[in-house]
Amino acid sequence: MNTELFGVFGGRETFTRFRSTDEFDDVLVGPTTTVGIRDSGLGTPGWSATYEGDDGICVIWGEVYVPGDESNAARWFLEAYEREGTDALSDLNGSYLAVLDTGDEAFAATDPIRSRECFYTDDPGTRVFGTDSSSVATTIQEPTFRRDAILEFLHLGVTLGEKTSVEQLSRLPIDSYLTPSSVEHLERFVYDTQEFDYAESLANRLQRAIDRRSVLPGRKGLLLSAGYDSRTLLSRLPEIEHCYTVGDSTAQEVAGARRLATQYGADHTAFEPDERYLYADEEKVRYSQGIKESLHIHHAGYTDEIDVDTMYHGLLCDTFYRGHFTAQVDFEVLGKRIPFERLDPDPDPIDVLLSRFGYSPSASVELAERTSFDVDPESFVRQAVRTEFESVLDRSDSIQNALNCCGITNQPSIPFHTQLADNFFAPFLAADTELLEWHLTAPPAQRTTDTFLEACEMIDEEMLNHRPPDRPHGVTLFNEMERFVRRKTPFLDSFESPWPDRERHFNRYDFDQRLIPELEHVHDLPARHKLRLNDFLGWVDGWADGADQPRTWLDRNSSVA
Repeated sequence: MNTELFGVFGGRETFTRFRSTDEFDDVLVGPTTTVGIRDSGLGTPGWSATYEGDDGICVIWGEVYVPGDESNAARWFLEAYEREGTDALSDLNGSYLAVLDTGDEAFAATDPIRSRECFYTDDPGTRVFGTDSSSVATTIQEPTFRRDAILEFLHLGVTLGEKTSVEQLSRLPIDSYLTPSSVEHLERFVYDTQEFDYAESLANRLQRAIDRRSVLPGRKGLLLSAGYDSRTLLSRLPEIEHCYTVGDSTAQEVAGARRLATQYGADHTAFEPDERYLYADEEKVRYSQGIKESLHIHHAGYTDEIDVDTMYHGLLCDTFYRGHFTAQVDFEVLGKRIPFERLDPDPDPIDVLLSRFGYSPSASVELAERTSFDVDPESFVRQAVRTEFESVLDRSDSIQNALNCCGITNQPSIPFHTQLADNFFAPFLAADTELLEWHLTAPPAQRTTDTFLEACEMIDEEMLNHRPPDRPHGVTLFNEMERFVRRKTPFLDSFESPWPDRERHFNRYDFDQRLIPELEHVHDLPARHKLRLNDFLGWVDGWADGADQPRTWLDRNSSVA
């Protein structure tokens, strides 16, 4: 990866057992911790920072903003920690991993939603941690692969909780910090619903959050869809020069995005969905970290053609402001479930979460028949999701909020941001602490598209001049009814998917033979599941000397309990 944080709870000699200091832009040695950071943006306001003083050391990797006028976030945090202890973490804003060592205390802490992963292992005899799972995994002498974690990845597209595919490798939970001998939980991400003016508060917080991120340098770009989320940034940041959309130049999504770019005076480029769209090479697979599918990194193949320094995106805005994981009432019309924007008073949390994750019952059965895992996929995934759902109940004040917390904790699409932040200054709007507070205090019934759009019009009354092509009406029910009528009526064009046809492109470019030629027995599986197989095997091959055990599990002629 282009950027990385790697550390040990130990001295420089312990650090150099695993890594050369020449690999990093800066290496700081504290009383009990040594940490290296590699980031071309190191020292840029709003981005990675280091500080070494009489009171200890501090390294912050990623996007970070602090109160006041302090230009060095690491120095601010070290001084604030001396006054406030871990409460000072609540004043760090952004998408980051922070490492601090004062002699009396040493820890590594994630942002509240774990938008930047921290992997760790005790296998070498000292606790090693870092942001690149492959780099941390290489310190494990005899790695053992974890069957249940691999099954979760293959069936759901995400490994749940704190697990990884390797028994000796773990990752920090949401809202927590790592010490030399423990993992400690914080209370920055806990639901506490309140009454206030939800739309006005959201509008004000969005504006401040976007303004905070305007300080990042250079030419500015935006990954733009025709939907609602990314246009919020476009309307507020006239500095955005260029917008990018993946899709055929004649596609409805691309046409809608082009209209938005024109409305706000930005240039627009549509990346044709050729082989680069799905091709998952070693570089792209590494961003999956072995725990989440690389499918969501739609833009990865086109990175070299993106001529900006700072790249904005609207990832997870639908999750935090529009209730992506909230259970809503739906009803059946001619075999089709039509959502109705009203909370389900008695949802089945497991059914809801499985529908939001990348789970396909029929494809999972097919996968089970072609591999050697001796499990019933339906029973397995339901129990795995149930266990994870129950683990977040103490952070939630209702079933609906527990659904959201579980979905956020295990968000499958984070590699989208991981890849961007490895190549650009990539601010993460949804990770803003003011907006997270809005999500935690607004009740589920108010975290809706209607509330979000009301806030958008408060920010810019012309923001909704162009509706998304698949949502021409302001009422969800009307949009679903038109979608149904168009699909069933001859001579009426159906709404197009916002994304290119995955199966068609996978087959067109012969990815069976290019990615997994040795797994001929799985070539009849859906493209998404074959890409997961490639992701997992590619990640293992990137750091381990062979992957005999998991490859045996993928052979239907073997037997695995």
